[in-house]
Amino acid sequence: MLSARILFQEILDDDESFRLFCSIAAGGESQGGWENGRIAALVPESQRALAPKIARHGADEDKHGRIFSALLRKRGLRPVEVPHETDYTMLLEKHGIGLAHEQLRGEERLSERDIITYLAHSRVTEQRASEQMALLRKHFADHPDLGRAVKMISDDEDNHLAYCHEELLRFARAGHGRTIQRILRECALAEIRVYRDVSLAVMDHMGRILGWSRARAAVLAAGIHGVYAYERFVGWRRMVSLEQPERRDALGGPAAPEFGPA
Repeated sequence: MLSARILFQEILDDDESFRLFCSIAAGGESQGGWENGRIAALVPESQRALAPKIARHGADEDKHGRIFSALLRKRGLRPVEVPHETDYTMLLEKHGIGLAHEQLRGEERLSERDIITYLAHSRVTEQRASEQMALLRKHFADHPDLGRAVKMISDDEDNHLAYCHEELLRFARAGHGRTIQRILRECALAEIRVYRDVSLAVMDHMGRILGWSRARAAVLAAGIHGVYAYERFVGWRRMVSLEQPERRDALGGPAAPEFGPA
């Protein structure tokens, strides 16, 4: 049976597939770090109290990018150029999800509506990140090379998700509930399409690197389409619900120490 553990292990054991995996991950995290850094710099005066938390979010994402780069260096590998069709962050922007990079490169202050859009987008994408890291943590928490990195990133992603819930609930109590739910639904439905397309592209590249048979590639593609069908009709709802998180003020305290050699 082709389990998630077997699939990940195969990717991790091969230098070229591991190289692509870490390059894609590092690129996405670094891009997220830049986006959060710019949002923190452009927060409107009415929401200045949020700026340190947004900056912390960005610093965490930058740290994750460095972690994946460090994993490559540890194996004596250099990053590769990320194929456009596997660039999750950029494809989300192309589909109009989140704040446009053109806007973030400017110097004009963001509006409260922009901050709500940012938080809703983050709530959806951090749900995905939290679930993916939980899966890796389940299978590789004790891995000699990956374990410490996986646990650190997983904890951070859970903090990011808790922060998004808490801040969106604050905005909902201030009268923005209907706007939040509409933006969350738009983001979720767009994200699951992008995630499907990126997953298919990544598996295609991995399959060519690892020499998968047509039958195996077809099984994996069918699985990805099956996940999309479930998320399109039912699963997207988990991405739009809001509840008070167990972790309160998750980004208000000190950041975790920098990742380094064990």
